[in-house]
Amino acid sequence: MKRLLPALGGALALLCATPGAAREADPANSLYHLDAKLTSQAGQVQGLDLYRGHPVLVTMFYGSCQATCPLIIDTLRATERALDAERRAPLRVLLISFDPERDTAAALRDIAATRHIDTTRWTLAWADTATVRSIAALLNVQYRKLPSGEFSHSTQIVLLSPQGEIQASTALLGHADPALLAQLGQSTK
Repeated sequence: MKRLLPALGGALALLCATPGAAREADPANSLYHLDAKLTSQAGQVQGLDLYRGHPVLVTMFYGSCQATCPLIIDTLRATERALDAERRAPLRVLLISFDPERDTAAALRDIAATRHIDTTRWTLAWADTATVRSIAALLNVQYRKLPSGEFSHSTQIVLLSPQGEIQASTALLGHADPALLAQLGQSTK
């Protein structure tokens, strides 16, 4: 993680537009410096910092995935359930699609409804291809589109601080990662 932070700062400098007042107050390694426009399942255009002030679990997925991505959602839920109510209350979840062709706002709304996702605390979003690539690089998510239209991809669930700094990351699926839970216990106090 410590080797990642200097590289992250350099990558952010290349990817960012002129920061606004809120961004100027963020730490240098905050992902919130990235000028990313995300379209949510509600059709609202928001920045990557839509949950500024809250700890955020952020990951990438695609809606038509039948294997790994449903497991990512289940893992996020298991992580939430493992927290007591006090630590769970401020936590937010952001899932960003790397399939903007199919994962429109309407498609993401359908996924949220089918999976019974609490959209008051979770956001499913898509962005243009260049923004998705930038976010994937910052989160250390590798993906590529296959000829079938499906995606081969790695998994990372990343915990961002309320100021957008990477605090922890895990690739474990199927259950809550104890190391991530320990960090969540610290970040939500």
